[in-house]
Amino acid sequence: MNSHLDLLVIGGGSGGIATAIRAARHGARVTLFEPHELGGTCINRGCVPKKAMWLAADLAESQRMAKAVGFDMKPGMLDWATFVGHREAYVLRARTSYANRLRELGINHVPAPAHFVDAHTLRAADADYRAPHIVIATGSRPRDPELPGGDLAIDSDGFFKLDHCPARAGIIGGGYIGVELAGVLRSLGSKVDLITRGGLLSRFDADLGQALSGMMRAEGIYHHEGCAVRGLHRDDEGLWLDCSDHAPHGPYDQVISAIGRLPNVESLQLEAAGVKLGKIDEIITDEFEKTSVEGVYALGDVNGKPALTPVAIAAGRQLADRLFGGKPDAHLDYSCIPTVVFSHPPVGTVGMSEAEARKQYGNAVKIHKARFTPMLWSLAGRDGKFMMKLVCAGDDERVVGLHGIGPGMDEMLQGFAVAVRMGATYTDFLRTVAIHPTAAEEFVTMG
Repeated sequence: MNSHLDLLVIGGGSGGIATAIRAARHGARVTLFEPHELGGTCINRGCVPKKAMWLAADLAESQRMAKAVGFDMKPGMLDWATFVGHREAYVLRARTSYANRLRELGINHVPAPAHFVDAHTLRAADADYRAPHIVIATGSRPRDPELPGGDLAIDSDGFFKLDHCPARAGIIGGGYIGVELAGVLRSLGSKVDLITRGGLLSRFDADLGQALSGMMRAEGIYHHEGCAVRGLHRDDEGLWLDCSDHAPHGPYDQVISAIGRLPNVESLQLEAAGVKLGKIDEIITDEFEKTSVEGVYALGDVNGKPALTPVAIAAGRQLADRLFGGKPDAHLDYSCIPTVVFSHPPVGTVGMSEAEARKQYGNAVKIHKARFTPMLWSLAGRDGKFMMKLVCAGDDERVVGLHGIGPGMDEMLQGFAVAVRMGATYTDFLRTVAIHPTAAEEFVTMG
């Protein structure tokens, strides 16, 4: 029995590692369990390799626009294998960095799956580990389509195993992952169909999904909206989707299912500890990441809260500060979380959607919008307009939501998120001198 420990962490993804590192820096004796690659989904099969692919796709678009504005060049195709080599080398460096930090801080990494024996004891590789505090940070996995022929599709994990760009791709799902992969593949040369039950980005402000849908159509992505996929089949021409709206969609060389994710809890034997689960087997937690069992906590994608890497990291650090850093009230405030969808072009959002604001503030909501063609797009003759939106509430028109879609929105959002978090008003925005000529200036000049 390994009992001289302060904290056990199940899961070596972003949230688990952040918790372990912060706790160790406070002097806690920590053991972390991760049977797979350190870094979890984000580093290995999510944010990091996804952003690398997005950057490659962005470079492909830049080539085409450079030619359009007068550069003497012929846009070339991506050498997929060469780029994947660069991408995987970057991922390996990130994993190695994590391993080095764990070793430097004296965190014991057990490369084996762990499960509960009781509320304060875990078993891994035939050894038992006991501590007063246990953190579950096992993340999530892609949801299986559970359809006839569903095994013919790949998921987002499978996307990163592709060794070439498919000529024809069908993507099921209009959330983060679906629209991101659609944009990447189209920019890199695929003919892409996006198949969704409803609109795009349904959890975001409605104007964002509508604007993205129009831009994707302009770039040649065909969106089959209102289509429920009933199954998949293959013939000599390729893969086909059997849908509810009409005849099968296809043929495709690759079908990608991006219909959501499920928490990883099956192997934990949570019943031995008495930890309660929610409707989709997410671990139920309060605002302090506490589960139904004293001394057991859950954070990141596994607890059903916003499934974003920075959220998991921030929640883990706050938890470690509370348990070991002398900050008894430390916890993450889940309101006003900024996020970016790396579509083409990117979507950025922080705070309330218009619908959410009207539900809370009623007639006290005022909307300010701007639509314009970005300079480079205008020079290159590219269709599409940047859309920006401020959702304001109250007599002082406090900015409670800020949304945008267009080139550079991913980078400009972070600074504006600080302003929204601090309670800036529409007047504060207008008092700020614009930086000209930029796209970002529209946020402080819109009438």
